[in-house]
Amino acid sequence: MSDFYSSMYNPDVLTCLANLSNDEVFTPPEVANRMLDMLPEELWHDSSATFLDPACKSGVFLREIAKRLIEGLQEEIPDLQKRIDHIFHKQLYGIAITELTSLLSRRSVYCSKYPNSKYSITLFEDTSGNIRYKRIPHCWQNGKCLFCGASKSEYERGNELETHAYEWIHTTKPEEIFKMKFDVIIGNPPYQLSTAGDSNGAQAKPIYQLFVQQAIKLKPRYVVMITPSRWFSGGWGLDEFRNNMMKNDHIRIIHDYQNSSDCFSGVEIKGGISYFLYDRDNKGTCMFYSHEADKIISKTERYLHEEGCDVVIRYNELISIYRKARLHTGFIPFSSIVSGRSPFGLNTNHYGHETPKSSSDVKYFERKGLRYISYNQITKNLDAIKLFKLFVPKAAEDGKIPGKVIGAITPGEPGTICSGTYLLVGPFSSQQEMKNVGSYMRTKFFRALVAVNKISQDSYAKVYDGVPMQDFSKTWTDEELYEKYGLTDNEIAFIESMIKPMELGGDGNGH
Repeated sequence: MSDFYSSMYNPDVLTCLANLSNDEVFTPPEVANRMLDMLPEELWHDSSATFLDPACKSGVFLREIAKRLIEGLQEEIPDLQKRIDHIFHKQLYGIAITELTSLLSRRSVYCSKYPNSKYSITLFEDTSGNIRYKRIPHCWQNGKCLFCGASKSEYERGNELETHAYEWIHTTKPEEIFKMKFDVIIGNPPYQLSTAGDSNGAQAKPIYQLFVQQAIKLKPRYVVMITPSRWFSGGWGLDEFRNNMMKNDHIRIIHDYQNSSDCFSGVEIKGGISYFLYDRDNKGTCMFYSHEADKIISKTERYLHEEGCDVVIRYNELISIYRKARLHTGFIPFSSIVSGRSPFGLNTNHYGHETPKSSSDVKYFERKGLRYISYNQITKNLDAIKLFKLFVPKAAEDGKIPGKVIGAITPGEPGTICSGTYLLVGPFSSQQEMKNVGSYMRTKFFRALVAVNKISQDSYAKVYDGVPMQDFSKTWTDEELYEKYGLTDNEIAFIESMIKPMELGGDGNGH
């Protein structure tokens, strides 16, 4: 008996569970069905239509598709068992992302983790059915996988552990996996993997875009995917993907949730979650829905690409405001006076000392508050040290509104600098100009336009691209700005309701 068990590989379910990556968010059935609702009704009456989930986790998409087909094909195939056999053998296909999810998916779809057993609702000749799992090796080069960018040090593992080398994205020819074309590709792909990072350790690199790209590459009639919404603004590994999606007029529907927990209960995903419909045979504008809790709070038919804007604007109400600001005579982006990362060459973990150690020390705003640092450690923007400027946190809130959008603004008197925790705004030749710029940044108008480009905590210079410069010889109020840019009552009401008031900081803590 011991020889029998030792000759079989039967994974311990607890080991499998322990090896699930932290981005494997399972899709609730109600969300899966809302995604399926975007597809045309005639699909459920088409016995030739084929469906693929390239990232099977629980099998929920295939299961819910099966329910619809079983009902929709009743007239064409009256016999229930023949109808079931046809659907599961000829129409539904999946690729599991791990060995465990392959078992879960088969159990959900076939009512048995082994579809060649007597408990399966339809019989296959093998143990996989049409839901395959194949252990795929990463392709290592210089410590990273050429396909997904995973870190070799973290994901080169023994056979008893999952490597998270997903079959769908570890090939240049995904069409050869099943050697057939699909009408619909649908799923909830893994979101990220750890990669070899800097001295601080591993970094999480997004990979969901690779699943989407592979799906569109196969040119199915429809692609439906649910992913983090962070691709709206791009970022690490996502800029090219964002640009392609923005300019792809086959993206016909997007449903966006600022709060991921409104879609995945109890799950926090920075920047929110969204799902989309790609329609190969039809192009045009995109119907963009914004959700809050269980309600659609706005919907607008529009193109995703907005002239002069390199992000997908997630708030429909901000589009007209953005256009008025950008098309106004003499538009210059406010980002032109905002620094890049680490404005003085000091990163976020570069700490100063509590008291001056020499006469050359300068005041230093960092994450612990106001400290001091030697002048000799400063490598950038030396001319700005002796001038007036403002410091604004590079990370603040999470991009959602209602909110303040940006962190507290700290005045930088001559003789002050900041760590990489902040960005530098300026410098300015006078204290009054500094104050006038600060008053402008506190206006709701200013921060509403920052929200156009800000979808996460990150507040780098580019989030200020859509904000217009002003004449800073004077202070600015919201009322003056609303009048200058010709905002309507509805546009003003949106800004006033969604942007929280804020005051000028100065405690050195960004609060």
